[in-house]
Amino acid sequence: MSDLLRGLNPEQLAAVTLPPQHALILAGAGSGKTRVLTTRIAWLIQTAQVGPHGILAVTFTNKAAKEMLTRLSSMLPINTRGMWVGTFHGLCNRLLRAHYRDAGLPQLFQILDSADQQAAIKRLLKQLNVDDEKFPPRELQHFINAQKEQGIRPGAVEAWDDHTRRRIELYDAYDQQCQREGVVDFAELLLRTYELLSRNEVLRRHYQERFSHILVDEFQDTNPLQYRWLRLMSGYPGEARAAMFAVGDDDQSIYAFRGADVGNMRDFEREFKVQNVIRLEQNYRSHGNILDAANAVIKNNADRLGKNLWTDAGAGEPIRVFEAYSDLDEAQWLVEEIKALVRDGHMRSEIALLYRSNAQSRVIEHALFSAGLPYRVYGGLRFFERQEVKHALAYLRLIANSDDDTAFARVVNFPTRGIGARSIEQLADTARQHNCSLFAAIPLLTGKPGAVLAGFAQLISRMKEGSTNLPLPEQIDHVIALSTLKEHYSSEKEGQDRIANLDELISAAASFIAEERFAEDGSPETYENVLASFLAHASLEAGEHQAGEGDDALQLMTVHSAKGLEFNMVFLSGLEEGLFPHENSAMELDGVEEERRLMYVAITRARQRLYLSFSQQRMLHGQTRYNAASRFLEEIPAALLKWLKPKQTRGFSSGSSYSAPAYQNAAGASASVRRDHEAGGVPGLRIGANVMHAKFGQGVVIGAEGGGNDARVQVNFGAAGVKWLALSVAKLDVL
Repeated sequence: MSDLLRGLNPEQLAAVTLPPQHALILAGAGSGKTRVLTTRIAWLIQTAQVGPHGILAVTFTNKAAKEMLTRLSSMLPINTRGMWVGTFHGLCNRLLRAHYRDAGLPQLFQILDSADQQAAIKRLLKQLNVDDEKFPPRELQHFINAQKEQGIRPGAVEAWDDHTRRRIELYDAYDQQCQREGVVDFAELLLRTYELLSRNEVLRRHYQERFSHILVDEFQDTNPLQYRWLRLMSGYPGEARAAMFAVGDDDQSIYAFRGADVGNMRDFEREFKVQNVIRLEQNYRSHGNILDAANAVIKNNADRLGKNLWTDAGAGEPIRVFEAYSDLDEAQWLVEEIKALVRDGHMRSEIALLYRSNAQSRVIEHALFSAGLPYRVYGGLRFFERQEVKHALAYLRLIANSDDDTAFARVVNFPTRGIGARSIEQLADTARQHNCSLFAAIPLLTGKPGAVLAGFAQLISRMKEGSTNLPLPEQIDHVIALSTLKEHYSSEKEGQDRIANLDELISAAASFIAEERFAEDGSPETYENVLASFLAHASLEAGEHQAGEGDDALQLMTVHSAKGLEFNMVFLSGLEEGLFPHENSAMELDGVEEERRLMYVAITRARQRLYLSFSQQRMLHGQTRYNAASRFLEEIPAALLKWLKPKQTRGFSSGSSYSAPAYQNAAGASASVRRDHEAGGVPGLRIGANVMHAKFGQGVVIGAEGGGNDARVQVNFGAAGVKWLALSVAKLDVL
């Protein structure tokens, strides 16, 4: 027993040795929660309070479940093979396999992954002759899964309009199709199990009596149905038999967009009348200054359960802050700092570059690529390898060369335009017979396939004609608009990231023009050459320099992807209002608080050294924007920060001005830019200015773009949200 408990701090020991009752363990970042969970299970078994088969332990990833079982095997001389330790989906699958008849399923029912589910929905829409442009399969998939995760069947969904009513009918038809075919999707696993246990009292009592201890990891990430499932398994409210041991951190709840409900933690504390709330606040990962910064930021959130991270490892180094003139300067600074770290003997694999949005990686990747620094994008693809970017590039390739069959095959029916596989086969046969490309074979194809494909050929022609003599960024903007890629992705659950990447492709083109210093003279030949050069540039950056497995490489990732990871050195870039916190957060209930939790997660990924950076101007959507520094940066005490160059007086905070350092513009000439330019020529209208609008009330200018009649400003109106306003139309009074 002494070996099992040796090395636990007082709070960890108290959590591990709690009597069998409901408990909430608030486990801060780096506080050893996995050790506490695993040791708790081992202690319960070793003290004969429960056998291995009386434990139900729920994790959120298969990796975490395997790690827990491995640790248990090393702690105790037991066979963990039959223990119920796994994810919600894994445990529900196990239960349904054992009781498939009661659940109304065939013995060998199959599970649909996300791609399989979408294919099943497409098949359903085709069978019912439903227009998939009015009801995009991805959007319908999201709707169905969202209802299931709330525990709602078709008959219980409220219909607010005819469109919703039709979606409910399709949800019902999808359920019937899955039942006929003997398949279940991921969301169905949990819902079917919950419904089975709800209606079958004998089965419910069997599992409630079997599992006397239920342990749940990452409790803050549970959705409403998962919480209801846990209550049911525990016997809540009147039959409570199992002791619920919930481990989580409300300050790290960052998955609301996936349905996670941080309110489940407070509901659990109230409904289960939890007497034991233990806070694991000693951090074993980070130095003190990093933890003090995290504590200072997160304390600005209201309605927290509350804790304060600390360490006995010492204060460590101050947090380094860099204010760049532009996003390109910021990326170049990252490269130089990383080179210095590598020269000092630091492994590249222990250096992480974090960003709020996937689209930010493009500028960073280009700088690393140019510097010859190997990197790996964790949990995602490099910018030019992302699906939406490759689709847009395929349209551009067809404009540059209509005989490019690979590009043709990629987008001929994406987004879907009713061109089936049979039509493509007939086109390919025709192309072979006439020894020509697929595009060239379209006029040779007759009948309905020929007519449908002719529409696609006309689309490519319109793209080419409309982009003739346009600068490269405008060409790309024009092609993306005609392709309807943005409309397609807008219906996806996480489609905003894909749309942001399409916008970033326009910025990439603008940067490419500036870096290559093309002297576009307006001739068609020049524009065609520029497009061809850009496409070659995209292919080269996509095809090279991604580090292989096992290579010592820098780690690039979004902050969401970084949760659960830790690194010696962490760079967090793009700390600007509208970027982090994201501009969409102002439109959502508690949106800024979720962004602040995301900032807390980002800070606590660092063990030894943390770098924060932001830029005065950034290229977004092909246009230069000027944003204020992130409020999160202002929430960190100045004593914890070390500015890597003198902190400059910013117009957004005091209204005063400064001259930015000289830089090289696209033509190579030196220029000096003043940060306090007056937006649209309106006296006193600068970044940070307080303004009044007749409809939205008082606000603060946080961004600006364009000039003359095209000038726009971005204003945060508080309760009314963040708005982009055209100065030629909006009446703004500077206060």
